Parts: sequence; structure tokens; C-alpha cells
Amino acid sequence: MIASYTKTVEPKHIIKEAPWQVVWFSLGLYIVVYGLKNEGLTEYITQILIYLNSQSDVVAVLGTGFLAAFLSAFMNNMPTIMVMDIALVDIANEAMIYANIVGCNLGPKMTPFGSLATLLWLHSLKKKGVHIGFWSYSKFGLIVTPPVLLVVLLSLI
Repeated sequence: MIASYTKTVEPKHIIKEAPWQVVWFSLGLYIVVYGLKNEGLTEYITQILIYLNSQSDVVAVLGTGFLAAFLSAFMNNMPTIMVMDIALVDIANEAMIYANIVGCNLGPKMTPFGSLATLLWLHSLKKKGVHIGFWSYSKFGLIVTPPVLLVVLLSLI
């Protein structure tokens, strides 16, 4: 409304040109998360996290971070952060919560479908004639991301 009032943008143009497929994609992910929750995935992950929490701080943080990272890489980071948040709700370990955030932000770099932003960038690059294949992206991501993730998670302890 402010932009329309100040005439900095044309609202009709914004609404017409908005990437609505991204909105529908995001809504679909939320539906999938609650379906996974209803089918017991979050309960299963909760049990894993409770076990990790009963171990040392190093195991709890590294286990949580790498679990979040690999789930994000293969399931996408948006549903993973929601699933992990639901699973962590009753576990009072602040370092595990931070490990979840770190894992869900670094993990998607391992595969091109790990984050919506990466999918959008790769799509834009392809339209410009730059093609980065799944294996090229993943090979680099799987080599670089785990060591970086390890260092960051160790800094949380």
C-alpha cells in the first residue's frame, strides 16, 4: 500500500509478474511437513534427538547438525527446519537448536534441490545459457560442505 501510495512500484505489475509457483511450492511443502508429522516422522526424529541429547555435548551438536544438514540436502531445507523444530520442541538443549539452524542452512549446499534459492538460481543461469548439472553441483557441495559444517558445529560446543 505504501509503495502504491508513493508510486514507487505498480502493484498490478508486481502481482502479475510474481513467481506464484514459488508460493504454491512453499505451501505444498508445509502440507507435506504436516503429513510427515502425522505419519510419525517427527516422532522418529525426536527419538533420535533424545538419544543424541543423552550423549555428550559433542555428539548432540554434531549429530543434530549433520542430521539437519543431510535431511535439508535431500528433502529441502524448508520442510527440514519445520520437521526438526517440531522434533526439538521438548528438548531443552540450546546448542542442538543452533546446530539445527546451522545444519538446515549449510546442508542444502550439498544438492541443487536442497534449497529453493538454489533451484531458482540454477533456473536463471540455465536461461542465460549456463548449465550446472546435478552431479557437478553435488560433487562440489559434498566435498566442501561437510568440513565447513563440522568446523561451524564444533564452534557451538
